[in-house]
Amino acid sequence: MWVVSRPYAEPPTVTASWYGKESAGITANGERFDGTGLTAAMWEWQGKPIPFNSLVKVTLGPKSVVVRINDRGPNKRLSRAIDLSREAFAQICDPAAGLCKPKLELIRFGK
Repeated sequence: MWVVSRPYAEPPTVTASWYGKESAGITANGERFDGTGLTAAMWEWQGKPIPFNSLVKVTLGPKSVVVRINDRGPNKRLSRAIDLSREAFAQICDPAAGLCKPKLELIRFGK
């Protein structure tokens, strides 16, 4: 059983990037990658592994999108917390920017 704690008065701000058709293939949970889906790659939440199918709300200013975690990444050495599908990234930020600094909020831990 997972207990979701919210120790922050404000959701944490992180660095996010996007990945698209150049990453076409199979995701870490065995699904075919779909850059038009509202999905993301993420390793952990508050220092604990985040299960596949967890839902995370990604907010940048007045814009937000809820993504389902279906892949692992980004590469830990890149100092990014989450890789969004191109479509999810485009809903909150211009993909030409490459990176953005959204706030993350865990909506549901996956199973």
